[in-house]
Parts: sequence; C-alpha cells; structure tokens
Amino acid sequence: MKAVFEDIVSKRGADSYLAYRYDTAFFPFLWHYHPEYELTLILQGSGERMVGDSHEYFAPGDLVLIGPDLPHTWVSESSSAAVVIQFSEAFIAPLVQYPECERIRQLLAQSSQGLFFPTQGLGMGSLLNAIERLPMSTAVGRITSLLDVLQTLAAASPQPLTSPYFQPAVSKKTEGRIAKVFQYIHRHSAEPIALKEMAALINLSESAFCKFFKRTTGKTFSDYLADIRIGHACHLLSESDDTISTIAWRCGFDSLTYFNRIFLRKKGVRPREFRKGIGG
Repeated sequence: MKAVFEDIVSKRGADSYLAYRYDTAFFPFLWHYHPEYELTLILQGSGERMVGDSHEYFAPGDLVLIGPDLPHTWVSESSSAAVVIQFSEAFIAPLVQYPECERIRQLLAQSSQGLFFPTQGLGMGSLLNAIERLPMSTAVGRITSLLDVLQTLAAASPQPLTSPYFQPAVSKKTEGRIAKVFQYIHRHSAEPIALKEMAALINLSESAFCKFFKRTTGKTFSDYLADIRIGHACHLLSESDDTISTIAWRCGFDSLTYFNRIFLRKKGVRPREFRKGIGG
C-alpha cells in the first residue's frame, strides 16, 4: 500500500489555510502525504508517530512541523485529540518574502525532514495556547496569528525527524514500494519478519532489497525494524502495566537481553529507567 494523497484544498474551502481541532476515538494508521505544510499539536492520546523514516513515541504536547509531500501518520489506541494547521507554499511564500521573515523561511526549508519541537521549556505554554486558538481565529487575525506562531517556532531549537538521506518520493514506483514495506512492518512488527519475505513482497532479491531500502530510507532494514519495535515498546512501557519481558515479546523480541541492549542503544536508557521517567 502506497502513501495516500490527502486533498487539503477541497477541505479548506474559501479559507486561506486549514486550521481545526481533530477529536477521535483513536488515531488510525493512515500513511499519507500532501503538498501543504502541516503543524500538528497533540492535545490528548499517546502512541506511535511516523514521519518519513522516523518512528517515535508521542504523548500530549507533541508538536511537529511537516514539510510538503513528506509521508506521515500518528497511531493511537485510545481517545485522542490534536490541533492541525495546514497551509500551502502558494499561501505562505508571499507573506514571508521580506527580510524580516528570513528565519521563518529557514524554518520552512528545514521542515522537509520534519521537525519536532520540545514543549517542556519556559515560554512554551503561551505558544501551545496560541496554536490551540488558531482554529478559532477570524479575519486578518488568522494570518497574523499563524505568522506569530511560525516566528516563535523559528526561534526554537527543533530536532529533525527523518534521516538526511530520506527521500519522500523519489518516484511513484519507489514511493509505492517503500509504503508497502512500511505498511507490512507496521502490521506485523510483533511477529518474526524475515528479510527474504520482505524482498519477495516487492519482487526483489534479498541483496537488491537491502540496497533499495538503504538508498530510500538512509537506514538498513534491520535498524529500521528495531526503531519500529522500540517505538512500540516505549508506548507499552508508558501505557500498560505489562512486565518488561512481556513487552519485549509483544514487540517482536524473543530475547530479553537483546531487547535491553537495543533499547539502551536507541533511547540512551534501559526500559526500566524509561518507564520510571515516564511515571515521574
């Protein structure tokens, strides 16, 4: 299954850009893309966030800016809510063409990798409130409020999400192939996944598949699969009371020792320390 194109233009109607609050029973897995920029603030719910070749745990306060045509999805299993802001290059470019907006232009250019903004710092509360109010703004205030938000984000220190080598859409054929692989991994990450079956899924030899995957994502297949499983483990460590050994098994690890080693390598802490940190 390839990334699904989302039509933003028809949704925004006569408005210059789209700003809305999205409340749902859960965020379903929907690997999609659109030519608009997207700023998403998670208000409620937790789970797994996928942006390009990035796969991480998310929780309330998660704030991400996604550039045009960058595939993404959020996945949760319980009641969730978010504020979503989507705007086109045609809309924003004339507004930020002036020298005073140089930092905003740089911010938008960097969003091609997806940008995560830590929201725990001083002064971030007012920014989050401003983003929450955007769907309710009217008239010229809709434009000035968005520019104020972008200016604040431009002064922050975001973390790039995708690897520098990730190409969101090298070609329609490549896009379809990698989306099919991502979809399969997401659905079967708790099960044994052999390189042979992944290669067969997109009609490549094992060696050709490895080269294709590394060229497209900037990561080896095994490293990406580990990211997927560790991301799921972070979600379970936060949201369930399962033992660490049970979580390791549920995430596709048949060795607790190996799980602990990979978790430490990916997150910098051991699973037990991660859970303790989440619990405060």
